[in-house]
Amino acid sequence: MKGGGPIKSISINKRNFSVAGDSKPGRIQGGNKNSVSMNGDSTARIIVEIGPSKISGVAIQIDDDDKDQEFVQDIVNLGEFVDVTITYTDGKSWYAQMTVTEDLEYDPATGTMEITLEGTVLKQQ
Repeated sequence: MKGGGPIKSISINKRNFSVAGDSKPGRIQGGNKNSVSMNGDSTARIIVEIGPSKISGVAIQIDDDDKDQEFVQDIVNLGEFVDVTITYTDGKSWYAQMTVTEDLEYDPATGTMEITLEGTVLKQQ
């Protein structure tokens, strides 16, 4: 995606949600994270950890008639990873097994709820 662009939609456990065009989501692909640790003799070593993927700040449209908030809360209550696909306005999609990791607070003024998901390494489809 050249120059960036908003997320068009997100599919969580095969259920599609529209994403607010003015939300500013972040995306961490996940995988190895390196840190450097010093030794007493002024040499250094690299410590490799594996970090999760993360999609944060995604404001999804919530429809009370469709029980959207309850659906997302059920994902939290499940305590398991589910299929998540994010699709950008340019048509590119990313997929991972993820779960919701933050509190779910619905904003009735905007009809949206901001979510954060974390999980396995995101892969472009």
